[in-house]
Amino acid sequence: MLFQLGWFLCVLFPGLLSATAAFGLVGIHLALVSQHRSRELQFILLGTVLGSLLDGLWFQLGVMTDSSGTVFWTPVWLVGMWALFLTTLAHSLSWMGSRPWLPFVLAPIAGPFAYWSASELGAVVLPAGWSSLLALALGWLVIFPLLMYIRKRFYPEITS
Repeated sequence: MLFQLGWFLCVLFPGLLSATAAFGLVGIHLALVSQHRSRELQFILLGTVLGSLLDGLWFQLGVMTDSSGTVFWTPVWLVGMWALFLTTLAHSLSWMGSRPWLPFVLAPIAGPFAYWSASELGAVVLPAGWSSLLALALGWLVIFPLLMYIRKRFYPEITS
């Protein structure tokens, strides 16, 4: 539920304030949900860096832009959203780790759908339409299984 709240805050009010709220929600997650706070924080930080780098690449390549068209790399509210998303991989989405093929099937659909939804709400622009969605699908085909692998291999204790 914290992720959904943070996602809507970041998408409806993209900016520093929503990013601050997103990081606050990550803190609440660590305080109230996490059984291994320091290890889960390490995982969240690592995954946030990887996801933010991927988003930054998409901004640089023109796969997506923000509504102003002035973003140089990854907007801070998207960094906050990545941190929030990482909280789900050891908890509400941990069941996907028991089916190694599932992230490869669902991620190329669910990931781009989230960005398309954000574009419909005005947070980002997908200037190349279907080509943007295809690029997002390919990126999510790589990043999501990679993050699931990292969580399972290097941070197995954080799964609840």
